[in-house]
Amino acid sequence: MTERRESRGEVFSYDGFELTADGELTCRYHADDEAFVERFELGSAGDEAPDFTSPAAHAAARLLFLLAGISYYKTSAARVVRGPADGLTVREQEFLRDFYVSGLAEFSHRTGVDIGDLRIESASREPHPAQASVRSGSALVPFGGGIDSVVVVEQTKGELSDVALFVANTSDVPFAPIEDTARITGLPVRRVRRHLDPKVLRSAEHGYLNGHVPVTGVLSAAAVLAAVAYGHDRVVMSNEHSASEPTDLRANGVRVNHQWSKSLEFEQGLRQVLAESVGGVDFYSALRPYSELWVSRRLAALTEYHLAFRSCNRAFFVDAGSRLATWCGHCDKCCFIDLILAPYLAPEQLAAIFRGNEPLANLELLDVFRSLLGQPGMAKPLECVGDEGECRAAVLLAAARPDRADDAVLAALRDHVERLGKPVPDESALLHAQGPHFIPAAASR
Repeated sequence: MTERRESRGEVFSYDGFELTADGELTCRYHADDEAFVERFELGSAGDEAPDFTSPAAHAAARLLFLLAGISYYKTSAARVVRGPADGLTVREQEFLRDFYVSGLAEFSHRTGVDIGDLRIESASREPHPAQASVRSGSALVPFGGGIDSVVVVEQTKGELSDVALFVANTSDVPFAPIEDTARITGLPVRRVRRHLDPKVLRSAEHGYLNGHVPVTGVLSAAAVLAAVAYGHDRVVMSNEHSASEPTDLRANGVRVNHQWSKSLEFEQGLRQVLAESVGGVDFYSALRPYSELWVSRRLAALTEYHLAFRSCNRAFFVDAGSRLATWCGHCDKCCFIDLILAPYLAPEQLAAIFRGNEPLANLELLDVFRSLLGQPGMAKPLECVGDEGECRAAVLLAAARPDRADDAVLAALRDHVERLGKPVPDESALLHAQGPHFIPAAASR
């Protein structure tokens, strides 16, 4: 096995991309002397014929090309990123640097490789947005089969009559939780099959640096390309208020946020570069001003999804043979989802959802739950979980339910919250909009 590199690379370069009429995007990069190629297959959905030949589709493909490069940049963490031959606008250059420095903060924290000195070198480019041919009031909703996207889909179906799902896959084997929940929606599905360069999937073998990348950012750009090709005038994301909350960890001169590409900062940055490239397509999160508690109360009423949705990451491994067929019941994500739903669902309902493996029934998971609440000396999990304040609120709300009176885990967590002495947000405040967002006025609730 090749040893991991001991020094950073010098130059990462954007070599170019090609988008075919049948929806195959090929992206080419170099990390010093190492060449990488990634392909995205968007193709067609049923009888619908997307248009990948328009100037707007080419412009959207270019944005995806720019963001997808991060999977290959991280192999060497080069000191310089050299932009594509057609250059970068000032805003694109600023956004791309933020995408690398903030989006790879967790990578840098874990590897110890600081990229805070990263330079973007590129020729200058003036903005030339290409107008997309779209249908007014037509939404494309990126869909992952979890609590957030289920709520957004049902909400969007109530607001618009022209809605489709966008599903991404990095495997030839579909992800069961996504397919099962997608069928319940009854909506058409636009798909992208992502083919990462095989070398990056064997990072240890090649001696590459490896770690977390802001994959939601890449898939957001892929959704924009699909929206342009299928004539949707908006991409509606499912990123809630707490996704913007970083941890207290620092790397690259910024605070580490596992969910940075789901944050308001990323959303605003992508909206700005999108406006310079493609006209007529909006991009926003329908959950931006809302808490996970707000989301969970709505999921509680969507009983048709309860035995289909899944938010456990162990169901989404690229290797199909390694995927779990149900919730693992003990990871950070399982514990968080159980906790945030517990105020609004009866124990027997949650036992059914978790197939008899409910985290709140397991005293051995107390430390995992405590890490969600702001335990002194214990960092917030680097996972897609809500903020500590709403987790503390969820504990007190769930513990107050009569049907949870004998729950030993919740009783211990309630005592822990009281000993912490940290603020506990009021439920009414968590169930109302908070903070800035980009939801169009017609879609605001």
